[in-house]
Amino acid sequence: MPNIKSAKKRMELSRVANARNRANRSRIRTAIRRVREADTVEVGQERLKEAVALLDRAANKNLIPANRAARIKGQLAKQVNGLSAAS
Repeated sequence: MPNIKSAKKRMELSRVANARNRANRSRIRTAIRRVREADTVEVGQERLKEAVALLDRAANKNLIPANRAARIKGQLAKQVNGLSAAS
């Protein structure tokens, strides 16, 4: 436990940021899973739109690397396009 006031404040801010980041990463993982579980093209495209928005926001705020967000978006788009080919 820190004794210095600024260190106490940093610890609390760090704890808050950690909880926020964990929640955001969880939302992203859930959105990705929902896209992958989509069984129709319409549902897949709708869920892809939500996932792309979350990934872009996370990359913008440096929650995840921009290249990783781009790679995931490409993989998801490829899968959704595959749904339309399979139908």
